[in-house]
Formats: sequence, structure tokens, C-alpha cells
Amino acid sequence: MQSLFLTNRFFWVLGGIAALFALAFPFPVLLPLAQLAFALACALVLVDAALLFFQQPNVFVRRKLNPVFSLSDPNPVEILLDNKGNQYLELTVIDELPEQFQRRDFQFTVRLRPGEAYIAEHKLTPLTRGVYAFGNINVYAVSRIGLLERRLIFRQPEEVAVYPSIIQMKRYELRAMRQIAHETGIKKMRRIGHSYEFEQIKNYVQGDDYRSINWKASGRRAALMVNQYEDERSQQVYCIIDKSRAMKMPFEGLSLMDYAVNTALAISNIILRKQDKAGLLSFSDVIGSTIKAERDTGQLRRIMETLYREKERPGEANFELLYEAVRRLIGARSLLLLFTNFESRYALERALPTLRRLNRGHLLVVVFFENTEVRALAQEEVLRTADIYRQTVARQFLQEKKEMVHMLRQYGIQGILTKPQDLTLNTINKYLELKSKGLI
Repeated sequence: MQSLFLTNRFFWVLGGIAALFALAFPFPVLLPLAQLAFALACALVLVDAALLFFQQPNVFVRRKLNPVFSLSDPNPVEILLDNKGNQYLELTVIDELPEQFQRRDFQFTVRLRPGEAYIAEHKLTPLTRGVYAFGNINVYAVSRIGLLERRLIFRQPEEVAVYPSIIQMKRYELRAMRQIAHETGIKKMRRIGHSYEFEQIKNYVQGDDYRSINWKASGRRAALMVNQYEDERSQQVYCIIDKSRAMKMPFEGLSLMDYAVNTALAISNIILRKQDKAGLLSFSDVIGSTIKAERDTGQLRRIMETLYREKERPGEANFELLYEAVRRLIGARSLLLLFTNFESRYALERALPTLRRLNRGHLLVVVFFENTEVRALAQEEVLRTADIYRQTVARQFLQEKKEMVHMLRQYGIQGILTKPQDLTLNTINKYLELKSKGLI
């Protein structure tokens, strides 16, 4: 019977009875005791089988999932257990998790009295986008006797789509819109000069730019009044994602492209909240998805659905092809946030002529990644002579990355060198900085 299993307690009892029979050979007085124990054990097994199999354990089990999972974030999963029967049960629950998690040992045990319910919650962190298929929920029920257990299968196959990180998008939206400023958060950017859109006339307060004083309004009100300006709106901002093999490098289980995908969704949301137009373009050896910069209500949904379907490609990035696509698809001057990765100075020098041409017609920000594993190697304690050579090479590699940023700045191209885990924060800060300076 596939639903019947023997517990550890059964084997402990059986072992004890066997020991009594073995001791009965040198001590015959123990034989009746061993026989009595064996008969009692057989009776308990029969009673246990009757409790578990003659009457179906009245247990209700249900899995509760969010309709969409968020990439690289802990997503809650709830399993509801309800003992609707009239007997005490010890339940061991094994949930069949999606194969992407590669976990076959997930289980927990709970004891429920008659009529008692319990909610078990755990969190799953997906590291790839796509569809995740949950299987059945297997419950192993044990009565108070505890010699046998019965497997109950609750068929609850479910599929859930893992989208770019919606949780991070909401978190950074709150920080950016509230302008929270602290060491590791969204920075407040000092406005340099004026943007072009007048907002209102307000009373002067200490700290306002005296050049903004409206003397006519001040004369009428007999109090200092200043013109207040707001950031210029309806500017086009495009996130351009490199899908080539250079972006397949993993950090903490997540590829560089997935870091860029999460950031593209978060920054697109803030761009739209700031009343600018958000667009998307992906490329590698071919041009991938393109979404024209718009500001309508469905734009964020279109960007999220497109990012959900994006996949890395094995080829090299073709920046000349990117230039032709930008020239053909993006007419007005726009802010281009290019997420790519250069592992050597030579790789940057090959792409630099094309990047300079892009920067002539648009404001280009090149975002590439610092290798955190190399930095960790450069900071390790030196124990042997070989460690000195490894640290020297690692530090040269880190210095070369910094020189790439300086090279971009020499040609008037904005550059961001960031750790993968800080990508979203640094990109948002750069966007707010450029907007506060009136460069877009």
C-alpha cells in the first residue's frame, strides 16, 4: 500500500521486543513478558491502522500564493492546515516546490488537536524570471499511537509568474517621491539654476534663491515673494539593456542582466511619476524589444511585460547596430541609460566611437558594473607570496575600471560604475541629479 509507512517509533518498539526475546534465551522468565509485549504491539498497530485508514483523516490543506512573484525578493508562501476531524494528528507537510529552487528537502511538522487550524508561512526568493510550477502538497498523518503514518496527497498544481522586482520598484518609488535623504538612500539634489517650467509664486523663506524674487508681486503684497519653478516635464528617458553574453555573469545568484531588468522597471516607474516619458530598448548582436517613450497609464505595464520576456543571448554586443536603432527610433534629444558591462579597457575603447556619436544627439549615461568578487580578493589577508601577486592583479583590474569612468568623462559621457546590488539606487540618484541640473 503506497500510502502506508512505518514510523521511527514502530522500529524502536520492534527493536525493544526483539531485545526482550533475545534476553529470554539466558533468562527464560522474560519470555512471557516478550510475548505479551509482542501481542500488545500487534494490537496497537491494528488500532493505529484503524484510526488512520478505516476513517479518512478529515484534514484540509491549501496553499496560498501571490498571483505574481518578485524577482530576487523574498516572496511569502502560506500553507493553511485545518484538522476538522475528532482525533489528534501529527502532520508532516512536504510541499513540491518549483524545480528552479532545486529544493527537495522542504518540510515541516505540526501537531493539531481536533478542530485546530494552523498557518505555516515561508519565503521563496526566485533568481530567474519565468513561470514557476508548484506541485502537490504531501501530508503524512500520524495518530497519538504513532506507529504508522498515512500519506495524504492534496493535488494543488499552481503556476506563478516571476516578474522583475515589483517590491523594489515600490520601495524606491516611496523614497524618491518623498525625497528621503540618508547615506544609503535616495539623495536630495541641490537645484542648480532654474528649470524652464514656472509653478507658482510663494512667500520668501530663508534659503530661497534671491535671484528668484518677484519684485512686482513683492511690491503688491508688501512682502518678499519668489517665483517657484518645477522640474521640466515630458522629457524622454530610455533604458537601454545590453543582452549580450557580457551580461550573463552571475553575482549572488542573479545575472547582471537581471539586475539591469530590476533597475529598468524601478527607474521607469520613477520617470513616469516625475511626469517624464519612459521608453525601453534592448540589444545584443540583434535589436530586441523596443517601446517608444510615452507617459500614458499603460506604459509601466507594457515595460514590465516586455522586461519579463527578455532573455540573454550568447553573442557579443553590437554597438553600431544600437546606434542605427537609436537614430531610427528616437527622434528628439533624450536621456539614454545604457546598462552594459565592460570587463577591460580594450572593450570600452572598441565601443567608445559609437558611444560618442550617441552622446552627440542625446544625453548618454553608461552604467556598468564593478566586480565585487575581485574587490573581495583585493582586500583578503596576505599569507603567502602568491597572495601578493593575486592582490596586485585584482587591484590593477579595479583601477582599470575606475579609469574607464574617467575616459568616458573626458569625452563628455556620463558614467556610473556600481556594485550590482547598488545599481538601482545609483541609477535613480543619477537621474535625479541630471534632472535637478536641468540637463534633461
